[in-house]
Amino acid sequence: MILPPYKRILLKLSGEALMGVESFGLSPQMLDEVSKELFAVSRQGIEIGIVVGGGNIFRGIKGAASGMDRAVADQMGMLATVINALALKDALLRSGVDARVMSAIDVGKIVEPFVREGAIEHLQAGRVVIFAAGTGNPFFTTDTAAALRALEIKADALLKATSVDGIYDKDPKSAPDAVYIPAITYQKVLEQGLKVMDATAIALSRDAALPVVVFNMRKPGNVVRAVLNQDIGSIISKGD
Repeated sequence: MILPPYKRILLKLSGEALMGVESFGLSPQMLDEVSKELFAVSRQGIEIGIVVGGGNIFRGIKGAASGMDRAVADQMGMLATVINALALKDALLRSGVDARVMSAIDVGKIVEPFVREGAIEHLQAGRVVIFAAGTGNPFFTTDTAAALRALEIKADALLKATSVDGIYDKDPKSAPDAVYIPAITYQKVLEQGLKVMDATAIALSRDAALPVVVFNMRKPGNVVRAVLNQDIGSIISKGD
């Protein structure tokens, strides 16, 4: 069933999603593909906010596991998201999409600081806003940042782009018997410990009744289909 398109969305892109087929860093081809799909979305008059991860460059948890102080490792991860945000902004501008980067940490003259009112003004003016540096605090994931920013900008939905078709009861990449779950409640995600987003992000979404759509961004056209609220991926909601 095709429902009315969302008017304002928050798209969560992992750093790994921007690698494409590369093993590290950024894929120019993937950046171009994502920006072209977002161009098609923006032509529909839909307001787009994006939170990017930094795992393709540096992941704080992995750094902490190797003996680095967790707070320092997370700060490095925040800087990695700024790099990704700048790369995505450049790709969007080259595709004809006006875009801005707003950072939760002060990075001087490179990008704007995150200010909620300013972000909403950009969105209303038709600009894509890329939110970098997570929440600006260590020990919080970019999943949590995505839920937080979605609530702050009053998005209609939080869309999480992944490399699988939606939510499964176990990792479909390593478990051939994984069962696909087209719809599930926030509470069941938490109770079953499903590794869709971290628990804080799910709890924030639950408390605000913010729909979360999990979809495969590696299939051409899926970003557009997800934003247009077509029947794609899995949805997390409060249920009936």
